[in-house]
Amino acid sequence: MRLISLEENETGESSGKVVIWNMAPVRNEEDEKNENVPKMLCSMDNHLACVNCVRWSKCGKYLASGGDDKLIMIWQFSKSGGGSSAFGSGGKVETFEQWRCVHTLRGHSGDVLDLAWSPQDTWLATCSVDNTVVIWNACKFPEIVTVLRGHNGLVKGVAWDPVGRYLATQSDDKSLRVWRTSDWRQETCITEPFAESGGTTLVLRLSWSPDGCCVVSAHATNNSGPTAQIIEREGWKTNLDFVGHRKAITCTRFNQCIFSKTLKKDGKTQQYACCAVGSRDKSLSVWMTALKRPLVIVHDLFVNSILDISWSTNGTEMLVCSWDGTCAYLEFSQEELGKPLSEDEKDQLFKKLYGKSFLSVSHQTKTMIIENPAMLQLQAKKKAEEEHREQSNRAMPLKPLPYEGCPTNKQIETRTPDGRRRITPLFIAPQPQDMGGSPEPFSVKNVFSSSSEQKSKIVVEKKNEITSAGLPPTDKSESNTPEKNKTPEFEPTVIKPAVSQVEKAKDVLGARMVTSSSEKDDKATKEKDSVKPCKAAAVIRDAGMQIKQRKPDNVKDCAKRRRKERDKDETESPAPVPTSTTDRDTSSQTYSGSTLQLPVPKTQRLLQATISDCAENHQVKVILENNCGSAGRALHTVKYSCDGKVVWAAALESKGILLAASRNIVCVGCENRSIIVLSSGGRHLLPSMIMSSSPSLLQCTAHYVMLITADGSMFVWNMQKQEAIVKGVSLLPVLFGPPASIQQALVTDLGLPVVSLSTGASYTYSLGLSCWLQLTSKEGLNAACSSQHGSLMRDSGPKPGLLHQLHSMQKRRGKEMQTLCKTSPALQQASTVSHLEGLVAAALAIGSVQEYKACLLGYMRYLSQEGMESRLREVCDTLLGPTYKTATEWNPYVLGLKKRQLLQDVLPLIGSNLQFQRLYTEYQRQLDLLGKT
Repeated sequence: MRLISLEENETGESSGKVVIWNMAPVRNEEDEKNENVPKMLCSMDNHLACVNCVRWSKCGKYLASGGDDKLIMIWQFSKSGGGSSAFGSGGKVETFEQWRCVHTLRGHSGDVLDLAWSPQDTWLATCSVDNTVVIWNACKFPEIVTVLRGHNGLVKGVAWDPVGRYLATQSDDKSLRVWRTSDWRQETCITEPFAESGGTTLVLRLSWSPDGCCVVSAHATNNSGPTAQIIEREGWKTNLDFVGHRKAITCTRFNQCIFSKTLKKDGKTQQYACCAVGSRDKSLSVWMTALKRPLVIVHDLFVNSILDISWSTNGTEMLVCSWDGTCAYLEFSQEELGKPLSEDEKDQLFKKLYGKSFLSVSHQTKTMIIENPAMLQLQAKKKAEEEHREQSNRAMPLKPLPYEGCPTNKQIETRTPDGRRRITPLFIAPQPQDMGGSPEPFSVKNVFSSSSEQKSKIVVEKKNEITSAGLPPTDKSESNTPEKNKTPEFEPTVIKPAVSQVEKAKDVLGARMVTSSSEKDDKATKEKDSVKPCKAAAVIRDAGMQIKQRKPDNVKDCAKRRRKERDKDETESPAPVPTSTTDRDTSSQTYSGSTLQLPVPKTQRLLQATISDCAENHQVKVILENNCGSAGRALHTVKYSCDGKVVWAAALESKGILLAASRNIVCVGCENRSIIVLSSGGRHLLPSMIMSSSPSLLQCTAHYVMLITADGSMFVWNMQKQEAIVKGVSLLPVLFGPPASIQQALVTDLGLPVVSLSTGASYTYSLGLSCWLQLTSKEGLNAACSSQHGSLMRDSGPKPGLLHQLHSMQKRRGKEMQTLCKTSPALQQASTVSHLEGLVAAALAIGSVQEYKACLLGYMRYLSQEGMESRLREVCDTLLGPTYKTATEWNPYVLGLKKRQLLQDVLPLIGSNLQFQRLYTEYQRQLDLLGKT
């Protein structure tokens, strides 16, 4: 047996430590005096604030702790751990057991006050000052089964029915609520015994009797006197209570044994339970349900209020802790308490009371009855998939650790140029943890000391070398080798940065623009003014890095060499120029009443667009060159090259300021406000299009061209049909408000325009509604308050879609918004639903098929978990459509997906909650009937 306590610091405040004590010195005075018998076995200080409650699991394998840091930590005994000294104790405090935090549960937005394990450790219930009770799946931490919201005050106590059918919670709102574990709905709410009670206690720890016949609450009143109210299971009657304490009851705790005694009068056997009651009056009382008076009363046991009570598994020992930082140990004899029932006798009692044996009741994990074979098959399929997933994870080979095979008993010591000692770090792979089951009883034989008189076996190899700071030394054999004969075993690889999906969107879905003129000249001028002596690159060796340094003759030579390299780059390839306006000069962007003036790009000598979505992985480039003529006449050309060979060239009469290309067309925006459109073969598709204002942004995708002019007008054309899709729509509605610039603009494969602003908001234009639709908001409040933020885009496909890119550009809100919503669970739920519905609508608006399906499935999964039946039915009816012929037209497809097939994919998510098994059966049968017809 082990004792768990919470440690305080020198100021009397809780330090967040959980301490495990050896019970042997507590039971036996000889062991207490024996210096070889340790008193403290382990100290865990992972919590960041006061720890309010600790509970052993029923099997004794896990320990759960909850505190003011809003966290619940699950601890497990580690067999691989040895004795050591507590961190920060200077070796004075030794630990003899290793307990490791295997799970950290985050679900509360306030202090965690109480927690309780369900029978057979199926669930873990935790309550908090955020007015909620969270039910965790103890078999799959940190999965949340449900969140119980019903209390209007701080929830200060939870207790499980030993039968497994109910969970009782008590709160400062002067109510005790009983919840059904079958559907997690409220069974009853009891308020009458607590009408005169006030929120004067830190905790309200209630307890169920071991036979499940009653629950005893804390802090009730009877005739203005403090009592522990007895609430009977049958009818939830409140006719009995434990009285006698002078101040409010803080905690009650039933002995887990059911006792029996033979009456002297008639020789009959009487069965009863034993309950301990702690109060703010610093006294403890022990009651028997078969007696009208308490078995024992201990007055002034502490100097402060009693906070918690715990019974041993054999039922004869009790530990009581107080707010004054002390614990009391009480031991009872069998003559005082009675004879505990055996497992067989307890089994017969449960059969008599509930029609089921104790073992079958306690091993029951799901209390809701499955009503049809379809749900049974769905549950079996889900279980098989989970087992297959676990087997796959176990069978997956571990990735080889880096530096595997490096010596761990050797360290290399060198000196830096300033004479400081430097030890080369070596990577040591983490050792696998042997997480055992329940800890064995501690004995004196287990004692060992962390101190050791043996000398360290680590060999220190000192090298008489001077290395640069942060670089490991090289071997002497290499340092003596002539430089010209040195050949590295592998050449350093220059890794080019990958182009992100957002950059691809900025590059018009594959068309990237480059230039090499004024911007590069300005950059080179700055480099010339601030030139410094350069150093050669490093030569990499397998034993480390060797730095070779050489200085140029003078600063002018270095500047001259850079100037030559710059001129060489200008003649060979243009430098890239981004298409987003954030990288351009936006100072000329102005607003005046109902007019808008966007910046116009400056004329560059070279512009280049790279087409990355062409077939057969060919490298296709389109280069626009201005002022390439001779004899006083300036001509401008567009060249189309494939794998470095020029395929065709076209001449322009006006300088080009914008260039965009796709695998089907090439577009050029000119200074004279004209737009020239060429085919992929270099043919003019139509005469030059003359616009009323200079072009500001130009984008291409497939056969679609998107143009934004300087006066804020947007056009989208289908060049295959040579028709306008969007005709001069103004950007003023989306740019109205605080100053903002266009972050990116693109046209999708379906010809839909998308505009993103520097504020994080993004929009698309709806042709059917003839208005702008907002895809992501500037504030992003719903996304910030949502509990599902950023969790739906993972299943949308191997590559992030357009909607994911837009949300990644959205500005993140601070933690204050999340904290605000977590204090109001109803507000967080409403924000989450609004956020998910917005994602589904946005994916539908831009025609993103994979993202629409992923967001829809995530939305339905959340509705099923939260029990929102009305919304589930509405979506299912939309996807099912009419089951008979009607005069109204119904489109069975959405974005090319069959609606009824989507419903078929959605139904297993609904069926995962047994509460909706009838809803699942209803729509599944209709789909089966429609499939037959």
